[in-house]
Amino acid sequence: MRAVSLFLAFGLAISVVGGAGAQSLGPLPEFLEPDFASAELGRLLFYDPILSGNKNISCATCHHPRLGTSDGVSLGIGEGGIGLGPERTLDPENTPEQRIPRNSPGLWNLGATEFTTFFHDGRLEADPTQPDGIRTPLGTHMRSGFNSALAAQAMFPVLSPDEMAGHYSENDVSKAVRLGFLTQQGGAWDLIAERVAAIPEYEQRFEDLAPDDGITFTAIANVIADFIAFEWRADNSPFDRAMRGEAALSEEAEIGMGLFYGKAGCSNCHSGWFQTDHKFHSIAMPQIGPGKAARFENHVRDDGRLRVTGDPDDAFAFRTPSLRNVTLTAPYGHNGAYADLEDIVRHHLDPVASLRNYSIERATLPDFPGFDDQRAMSDNQNLGAIAKSNSLSKVSLTDQEIDALLSFLKSLEDPAQRLGVPDQVPSGLPVDK
Repeated sequence: MRAVSLFLAFGLAISVVGGAGAQSLGPLPEFLEPDFASAELGRLLFYDPILSGNKNISCATCHHPRLGTSDGVSLGIGEGGIGLGPERTLDPENTPEQRIPRNSPGLWNLGATEFTTFFHDGRLEADPTQPDGIRTPLGTHMRSGFNSALAAQAMFPVLSPDEMAGHYSENDVSKAVRLGFLTQQGGAWDLIAERVAAIPEYEQRFEDLAPDDGITFTAIANVIADFIAFEWRADNSPFDRAMRGEAALSEEAEIGMGLFYGKAGCSNCHSGWFQTDHKFHSIAMPQIGPGKAARFENHVRDDGRLRVTGDPDDAFAFRTPSLRNVTLTAPYGHNGAYADLEDIVRHHLDPVASLRNYSIERATLPDFPGFDDQRAMSDNQNLGAIAKSNSLSKVSLTDQEIDALLSFLKSLEDPAQRLGVPDQVPSGLPVDK
């Protein structure tokens, strides 16, 4: 059936028609409307390496607009790396211990109020039963003052030795992290806030925003969240315009939309306006790289949502990503196992077979001598456990139907950017261009 859009409930909800009938996208998305001065300040901090332990990595190093707000590689190199994206290499004078264990997610539409769960395993999420309505890995040690879960998650990478803090005794922040001094008075977050407060332009900008509040770590996080919400609101794609009745999709994209919401079954998980149900599913993704494990754990298995809930049924389950700008955010999967969009689409058709036939050449991995990125895939017991956890049924599509699906995914593209990359930041440190 040719896909069409239907306006319902006086324009507040829209349904699409696919091979399985009409499916509602739900009410139109609601977005945060951040103060512009706050977003401008957040932009400077987002691109400023002053937030990292060794003052050499910014948020933008792993979430750069030139790379779709990600970093263009399957598993990134944080502390101990030089350069940006696929060109990033190991610093011979400060070699990192391992790759970042999970793929850097894109930042599109995180200012939409429906985005309340963050990280691939959802370890940080809005939760009204928790203090300040946010559940985090820090539990009762979490500070008050974050305006949203988006703000809270924005500042967790600074506590990671591999991402931004630095290793062991390299700097004052990494020393505090190693000793477990994180959110308490005088801990890593306070040390970073003191750095920012010592820069006159930042001091003045925060004073202009909130004269009586001072520069705290939560204030830094809140303005960065405002910038993310302002900068990467992507809701004017060809798909959006077609749903609003402003323009038609190409014929192939419309066929692809019919498949997406019908025969292919994509919308079973990739539902709603942003093509995500915000839930967690195992789709038998290949496991590459070091895995998300504590330093003392002698394995590379990444248990996904299980690490958060403790529920064995959540093993290898990861959050359903939004598909907005999916054409810009390669590689794909919680660890970027597939560098090509068609490859990850085909994986969904028969996940277990795809898992067992996986080749690491399908990933994009900067050189990391001495590390076995395929260790998890060579463990037959681990491979069997991943296969057993799969929740997807097989789907049969022709090459032409897959091409149509890819055309529909292209229609979700809106490379929105408002303020762009600053030429310089108040710290005077180099800006990733």
